[in-house]
Amino acid sequence: MVDFIRWLVQHFGYLGVFLLTLAETVFPPLPSEVIIPVAGLEAQRGAMSLPGVIAAGTAGTMAGNLFWYLLARRLGLRRFKPLVDRYGRWLTTEWRDIERGERYFSRHGALFVFVARLLPAIRTFISVPAGFAAMPIAAYVAWSTIGTAMWTGALAYAGWKLGEQFSEINLILQPLSVAIIAPFLGWYLWRLMRQAHGG
Repeated sequence: MVDFIRWLVQHFGYLGVFLLTLAETVFPPLPSEVIIPVAGLEAQRGAMSLPGVIAAGTAGTMAGNLFWYLLARRLGLRRFKPLVDRYGRWLTTEWRDIERGERYFSRHGALFVFVARLLPAIRTFISVPAGFAAMPIAAYVAWSTIGTAMWTGALAYAGWKLGEQFSEINLILQPLSVAIIAPFLGWYLWRLMRQAHGG
């Protein structure tokens, strides 16, 4: 995958960075933790500028973010009530929990969106609750762009700084991703077992 990403960046430059980060946001299995450092490496070689890489990566990611936000906002949370009623056990939640979360997000959505953009794994999915909660689009775009630019800038600079050793970024980010995801997974399993025992 790294070779393919490098080939696209080398042959299409900023457009390649834009398309890769757009695809990464719409199809999360593509890793921004690899895409942006590779582009930063190319900037270090002089093929592109570092600010250009950050701008292209931020623009591509924001295009994907807006796709999820607008889709969730158009669908609306109410359309998911039958799914929650039917599969709430597996979601470890009830509809009243969803409504409570929506109200909380409506009050503190800007902070959630900004912080989530800086967290691996979570950063892609925050657009959906923002859309469901009908967060004002101006605030959503502003806070998302700031957080996304910071994330993209950090990864691009890391690739530029490390040069050929950009793979070392994964030695840092992969354990960080696990550290973030593991508590959520543990919490989900605990909730699932508690519900199974009538808790």
